Amino acid sequence: MRLLPERTAIEMRVHNRHGDRIDPVPFAVTVGLAFMLTLSFGPIYGLSYGLSLTASLALSTLAFACATALAHHQLVRSAPAVDAGPLPPGPRVERLLYAVLGLGVVFAALTVPLL
Repeated sequence: MRLLPERTAIEMRVHNRHGDRIDPVPFAVTVGLAFMLTLSFGPIYGLSYGLSLTASLALSTLAFACATALAHHQLVRSAPAVDAGPLPPGPRVERLLYAVLGLGVVFAALTVPLL
């Protein structure tokens, strides 16, 4: 008698929109960091902007859901296959530049209530 299913969640293969296998670890890490940041700092900043705790938690949860949907689109649905090889350096540098700019905007927005 088997108590475990034949495939556990760890063994299941994640596929992109073309049906190719992809690595799910970047998505899991991104969603974990988004959860940590939005639901730990979001309510505090919401309260400092004058929102109620309920509204702050709701907006933080909405921000987490949006970040998760964006991460799923970028890291799962549109991801290249595992065996597609490395990306050329041009697009990698461009993605890194956009990520740094986006993070700078987020950090600047987080300092507004502290001024």
